Amino acid sequence: MPLPHEGQGTAGATTPRRLFVYNGGFLWQSRLRRILSLAGYDISLGRPGEGDLVGVWGMSPTAQRGEAMAARHAAPLVRIEDAFLRSLFPGRSGEPPLGLLIDHAGLHFDPAHPSDLERLLAEHPLDDSALLARARAGIARMQDAHLSKYSATRLDADHPDPGFVLVIDQTAGDASVTASRADRSRFLEMLTFARQENPGQRIVLKTHPETARGFRPGHFRDDDAQPGITLYAGDASPWQLLESATAVYTVSSQMGFEAILAGHRPRVFGTPFYAGWGLTDDQDPLPRRQRKLTRAQLFAAAMILYPVWYDPYRDALCHFEDVLATLEARTRAWREDRAGWVAEGMRLWKRAPLQKVFGQVRRLRFEDDVDKSRALAERQGRNRMVWASRAQDDRAVRVEDGFLRSRGLGAELIPPLSLVCDPVGIYYDPRRPSRLEQLIAHRAARLRPDQTERAHRLIAALTSKGLSKYNLSGNLPTLPQGHRILVPGQVEDDASILHGSPDITSNATLLQQVRARNESAVIIWKPHPDVQAGLRRGAVDNPGEYADLTLERCDIAQVLENMHEVWTLTSLTGFEALLRGVNVTTLGVPFYAGWGLTRDLGPVPARRLAGPRPSIEALVHATLIDYPRYFDPKTGHACPVEVVVDRLANGDIPRPGPFNRTLSKLQGLFASQAHLWRR
Repeated sequence: MPLPHEGQGTAGATTPRRLFVYNGGFLWQSRLRRILSLAGYDISLGRPGEGDLVGVWGMSPTAQRGEAMAARHAAPLVRIEDAFLRSLFPGRSGEPPLGLLIDHAGLHFDPAHPSDLERLLAEHPLDDSALLARARAGIARMQDAHLSKYSATRLDADHPDPGFVLVIDQTAGDASVTASRADRSRFLEMLTFARQENPGQRIVLKTHPETARGFRPGHFRDDDAQPGITLYAGDASPWQLLESATAVYTVSSQMGFEAILAGHRPRVFGTPFYAGWGLTDDQDPLPRRQRKLTRAQLFAAAMILYPVWYDPYRDALCHFEDVLATLEARTRAWREDRAGWVAEGMRLWKRAPLQKVFGQVRRLRFEDDVDKSRALAERQGRNRMVWASRAQDDRAVRVEDGFLRSRGLGAELIPPLSLVCDPVGIYYDPRRPSRLEQLIAHRAARLRPDQTERAHRLIAALTSKGLSKYNLSGNLPTLPQGHRILVPGQVEDDASILHGSPDITSNATLLQQVRARNESAVIIWKPHPDVQAGLRRGAVDNPGEYADLTLERCDIAQVLENMHEVWTLTSLTGFEALLRGVNVTTLGVPFYAGWGLTRDLGPVPARRLAGPRPSIEALVHATLIDYPRYFDPKTGHACPVEVVVDRLANGDIPRPGPFNRTLSKLQGLFASQAHLWRR
């Protein structure tokens, strides 16, 4: 994969170049300074000397000071702007950017001089198959997750019925509008063309997000709405509007670029970077732009080669795909949490971690009384969530620990790094469908090459770094020779056993069944960590009657590397074995059974047996990428799965405070009352 700063000239140079600035934003915006520093620039004040650069923010009013200093001292000018995927909210909200456009030649929206982006579009071969594959994947991911420059858009927002002509407004005084020599009269002219070229069709005037939030006025006014013309200031996803539109008109909005990606050929009344390459109908063509490009080529230059992208979790420059993953995670969290939650059935020690994960947009309200919870949710327009094992009706979203949970046990009150939210059912209960089951079926039928590759990389990371759900350490003893079968113990009163293993409900019976069916095999018994700690039910009085060896406090990842098979009721260890290519036999009905990847002796639901069979990559994508939400305790933000993998592998996770440690010790003292602490 190309370097993150490819196409950036001196960006990323090993020796920083002094960049003299005359705009306070370069000094007080720490993210801006950090990205520039990582890209090879040393922010400086004063007068530039030989070999120095002058940095200005786009075409802002303060840019004139920098331009004057650059001219006076014959210093090259560098123009800096936000990248095309910026953040959840506009910069005026205070949210820092995830990328910058650092241009040594001009501005991407200013036709007066060719920019670095224009030169890429005009001169770069843009014919590398891997690059274009990345571009096509990037387009698909942006559409799937409804990502835009500002991605805090709602998928449940009201928007016009399909079949309209979309005319896109922009903020008054916007630099890209000014550079295109446009004003209100130009926008009204565009509206006139839209009406004349689409007689009888409904026209929707799309308000800019900053106008809708009251930051800056637009060009269209309320009185521009006439019969057949409506103003839309809602916060629906741009991709929803583009999918419903029959034609798109713009001056220089980035939404015109997204219209191209969505399959439109927009009418353009300005000179944005995407005009002039054979993908738009241009009212005022730019003669120097003659090359014909595909959508993938345009995207590759504008989104992959041109920007400098930043990873806030690792504090490093990164690839475009890393920013996609960041925004996918953060946008999902915002959309799911924006209305707020009423949380039911949550133990006291869980409430602070849940507040961190789900309460960043609107703080959680905790209420154990179901009737009061319903009333509160209805009164305040909130959604309801409940710990899955305590669900009393189908109207609350079920919450449960994720599959890459922590470094330590939940019974030891270690907060989770991943949680699943299921509005359909819950993954461990096969008596009814779950959201995970739907996702597995979906990925079995539809998994793009880039998604297959991402899942493959995730499998490789998990197996090479020896990661599992709890990531407990322990030395592996010498194992007996022979065909080794691992039998992982489970908590016998766990919901996955109560609901997912109707035929066998005890560890002793499981061991007995495995031995009866494998008389000559070497049976390895591994009790569940919670049972070993004396916190849950499931101890086997005499495992040696059926097992050749009992493992205690061992690293499960290391154990699996030395096994030929795993036999289990519903344990997640079976899923972790599949990642390592170990054969798995199920006697219950875990979420990964019934898809053709395991030998199943339990009563698998018929609905799982129909339809396409998932690959291991499809199963992993659904289970570890699509289904859970991940939380980074270092930055305090939602994050992609890959960040949690890195945190777990490096041990870069804050430990619980003294309250949790004390409560955990008390829990151990009162193990006989374990039902008080059950998850």
